[in-house]
Amino acid sequence: MSARAREETLPMDGLPVVTPGRGFALLDGIRVLDLTGSIAGPYAAMLLGDFGADVVKVERPDSPDDARGWGPPFLVEESLWFLAVNRNKRAMALASDDTATQHALIAAADVVLVSQPPRVLEKRGLSARQIHAIRPDAIHVAITGFGLTGPRADWTCYDLIAEGHAGIMDLTGAPDGPPQKVGAPAADLLAGQDAAMATLAALLDRARSGRGHAIDVSLVESMTRFLACRIVPYLGSGEVPRRSGGTDSVIAIYQAFETADHPMTLGLGSDAIWQRFWDAVGDPAAGAAEAHATNALRRADRPAIVAAIQAVLRTRPRAHWLRILAAARIPAGPINRVDEVAADPLLAERGLFFALRDGARLVPQVGTGFHLDGAANVPRRAPPRHGEHTQEVLRDWLGRN
Repeated sequence: MSARAREETLPMDGLPVVTPGRGFALLDGIRVLDLTGSIAGPYAAMLLGDFGADVVKVERPDSPDDARGWGPPFLVEESLWFLAVNRNKRAMALASDDTATQHALIAAADVVLVSQPPRVLEKRGLSARQIHAIRPDAIHVAITGFGLTGPRADWTCYDLIAEGHAGIMDLTGAPDGPPQKVGAPAADLLAGQDAAMATLAALLDRARSGRGHAIDVSLVESMTRFLACRIVPYLGSGEVPRRSGGTDSVIAIYQAFETADHPMTLGLGSDAIWQRFWDAVGDPAAGAAEAHATNALRRADRPAIVAAIQAVLRTRPRAHWLRILAAARIPAGPINRVDEVAADPLLAERGLFFALRDGARLVPQVGTGFHLDGAANVPRRAPPRHGEHTQEVLRDWLGRN
C-alpha cells in the first residue's frame, strides 16, 4: 500500500480546521451496531452518527472493512474512500466465532445494520428473525444488492452492478457513446440515505408503539427510485428515453452550453424565465415570439433554439453571462471540477468542507450538508482506526472491564 506523506502540501491544508465537538444530538442515547462494509452501509451508519447516535463499527480482527484498502489515494496509509463515510463511529474488532459478545452487542443495540445476502445473514445469526429473538424491539436494517426476497436475493452486488440494472447507465453519456457510470457511487449513497431515513421513521414508530422493525433496502431499488421522473413518463407514454448527453430534458431549455471560454449550465424552466433570459441577453423579441410561447412549443423546436442560444453565449466569457443572468434571476451556473468545488469559499463557510483534527491527525471531510437551528454539524469523532475502541465499547455497552 503506497502512502502519501503528510509532509506534502495537500488541498485540505486550505480548509477550516475543526476540532471534534458535541454536534447534532437528535439521536442522543440511540445505539447503532454497524456490521456493514464498503460504502452503502457505512454511509447509512455515518448519517445516523451525524444525527447523534452512538455508532459502533464492528470488523473482524483479521478482516477489516474492504474499503480500508481501497486506494490509492491514501492519506498516511488510510483509504480516503473509507475516511469519507465513517466519521462519528467507534470501531471494535470482534472474532467471527465470538457469538456471546455478538449477542450481547445486539441486545444492547437499538439499531443493527447489516449488508450481507440473506443466506449469509442466516449463517451468521444476523437475520431479522434472529436479531429479534435477542432483542424484539430492535430496528434491523439490511442493505443488499437486490433485497432480501426473490430469486436474486443472494446475488452479490456493487454500485456499478446496481447502476447497470437500474437503467441509469443507459441514460448517461453522449448519444453516440457507450453507457456510462455516474461519477460517484450513486446507488451506494442513495441506498445508504434510504436506509438512514427508514431507520429514523422506524425509531419514531418504536417510540410510540414499542415495536421493533425489519427494514429491507436494496441498491437496485434505491437507484431505480432515483429514475422515477424517467420511468413514470415511459409508463404513461410508451416513449423510451435515450442517451442524449443531458440535452433531452422535459424542460426546454435545460442543458450545458459553451461560452467564449468555459462551459456553463442554463435552465429556462418557465415562460417567465424564458422571457427574462432573452431580455437579459438583449433580444426581447425572441422571448416574446408566439412560436416559442410555451414549453411544449419550445421542445418541438429545441434544436433551433439551442443553436440560437449557443450562438449568443459564445460571444462572451462565462463570468460575463453568469453575472448578467444572476442579476436577472435566471438559473445558470459553472460546470466545476472537483478541485473547484472543494475550493468554493462559500461552501466551506457554511461548514460543508473541513479538516477534522484528531490528535496529530487531520482528516478531510464533507459535512452533513444541512443546518439545524442555524448551525452546521460538528463531528464528534474522526473516522476510527481498525479496532481502535474495542475495550471502550466493551466497557460502555456491555459493562466489561
